[in-house]
Amino acid sequence: MSLYRSTREIPAPAESVFAAIADPARLARWWGPNGFTNLFKVFEFREGGAWIFSMVGPDGRVYPNEAVFDAILPGRRVVIRHTCVPHFVLTISLEAAASGTRVTWEQAFDDPAVAAALRPIVEPANEQNLDRLSAEVLA
Repeated sequence: MSLYRSTREIPAPAESVFAAIADPARLARWWGPNGFTNLFKVFEFREGGAWIFSMVGPDGRVYPNEAVFDAILPGRRVVIRHTCVPHFVLTISLEAAASGTRVTWEQAFDDPAVAAALRPIVEPANEQNLDRLSAEVLA
């Protein structure tokens, strides 16, 4: 397994950060790297719930996505299993920090070859996701 981890402190309580993840309208505004937008078809924010959506790149290309919410601990953690290619599990953890909330974004790929091929995309995209999440929480 290959794991990519990013951490960010957001000067807001964990409940505020969690709300930006749990609300589909807010999540659609910040999810993905810079320049991407989202079209949600199904958003069942509960353990075992489906999340089916398309990410639209800045060039208009559409990227279909399907995922399942494997775990949801309000104000603490969300685990998302990406069920289409590329397969990965994303764990978003929230914990109290001196300045507000420390967000840890861990993306685990089962296939090391896939992880290595996607590394040049995943690492900056994950940082951009955290930038966009921060902006949404602080808006």
